[in-house]
Amino acid sequence: MSKPTASTQPLDGPQPTVRQAPRAGTCPPGIVDSAVTSAFDVWSSVVRHSVDYWCGALERGATPFDVAADVLEWSSVVARREPPTWTTPHTVVREWPVARLRDFSPKRPRGRAAGVPVLVLPPQAGHDSCIVDYAEGQSQVRTALDAGLTRVLSLDWVGATPATKDEGVEAYLAVMREAVADLGGTVHLVGDCQGGWLAVIYTALHPETVATLTIAGAPVDFHAGEPLIHDWIQLLSPDGRMDFYRALVAAGDGVLPGQVLLDGFKAMQPQGETDRQLGVLAHLDDPAYLARYATFENWFQHTQPIPGAFYLWIVEHLFQRNELVAGTLVVEGRIVDLAAISCPLYLLAGSSDHITPPPQVFALADFASTPADDVTRLVVPGGHLGLFMGHEALRGHWAPVFTAIAARG
Repeated sequence: MSKPTASTQPLDGPQPTVRQAPRAGTCPPGIVDSAVTSAFDVWSSVVRHSVDYWCGALERGATPFDVAADVLEWSSVVARREPPTWTTPHTVVREWPVARLRDFSPKRPRGRAAGVPVLVLPPQAGHDSCIVDYAEGQSQVRTALDAGLTRVLSLDWVGATPATKDEGVEAYLAVMREAVADLGGTVHLVGDCQGGWLAVIYTALHPETVATLTIAGAPVDFHAGEPLIHDWIQLLSPDGRMDFYRALVAAGDGVLPGQVLLDGFKAMQPQGETDRQLGVLAHLDDPAYLARYATFENWFQHTQPIPGAFYLWIVEHLFQRNELVAGTLVVEGRIVDLAAISCPLYLLAGSSDHITPPPQVFALADFASTPADDVTRLVVPGGHLGLFMGHEALRGHWAPVFTAIAARG
């Protein structure tokens, strides 16, 4: 695997990627290309679903009144929302102001015979943490249990409040330290997206407590590959200024509303939103399709706020400055040294993930001290969200990973 280019590290070591900022007043090429592609995909989606609907309407001899009734039903379906829920039976065993600890272990075994527990860190991007236990047959938690792991727990990030708006990364790391201590002092750590880079930081600071580290769709080198998010950050914060992001937090009275992040994701890939909503119109007579649609929309459209201080820290130190691989990130008063990580690594990336391209995930292997034969890299077909809860990802990639982890004890 080729090493990243550009350096603030010694010349003979792995180097962080340094991407050139666009000239003032110009739009990054990635955004222009994405906008053109999205416009074409949106139009294609409109045409495809319109043809599907009208062909079906003609086949069943639909009258204008039938079409009007379909539109009314479609409007009702796409507007209907319920709070997302966790799927697998569990118990909340501890709570903090910023998180809960959910235990999915069937018999909650104790002692050495129970093995090292698995601790999952879900994504935290303005959505509910239950994506790691999304639905029947689409659950990382259930996949881990089915693979033979007897102690499986997950943190559940709590939406920010006026009391927690100033909490930073240290508050989340403190939760992890306490959770690991409660679980016996050693865990198999699994982190998705934002939960992944948090797991990396924790492992670098406390390597003796992590038996294996698994990250999925989690940026480590935030500038590697062709990350669309980085292009947007360059556009919105020219010369590294934080004015735009501070204004977002100020408008939310010290928190970042989850709706802001949701709107950002929709703006980056509008074709996905169009495809889902118009797809309903063409499948109003398919209960299974509508049930899948409702499950996803209940999770995707439900948002929760993030502490403003935490969000601004992420943008400045990780997305802008790329300090995690630059070797300059200071947390808990210490440099976060990725070379301190030497445990077995499992790295999963989506082949078409435009949020976190595979090079951002696989970069961890270049900076950690883990021997090459203890590093597993897996490219999963599909995009970002499918990496965490897609049928193919869970059966074909997560299940073997969890089986390998279970074999380690």
